[in-house]
Amino acid sequence: MKIEDSISFGKLFDAYGKLLSPSQQEIIDCYLNFDLTISEIAENKGISRQAVKDALQKGEKRLTEIENLQGLVQKIDTLEQQIKTKN
Repeated sequence: MKIEDSISFGKLFDAYGKLLSPSQQEIIDCYLNFDLTISEIAENKGISRQAVKDALQKGEKRLTEIENLQGLVQKIDTLEQQIKTKN
């Protein structure tokens, strides 16, 4: 995953992560905040690498869908840009 994609995913997770299943929350948290690999997460949780990949993909898709409906992250990014240009 590219740095820009990881940052975007992290922002979405921070904004809407509580709307995901507890399992998806845990997997995405380990991936984004603890910088664990898919293999490490799979081993720690006792599940397959594919199950981890699926949770990450489905979680990111769901977070993106929510953002497309709510637009909170975009609003925050816009406000941050406005503040930067004023300084």
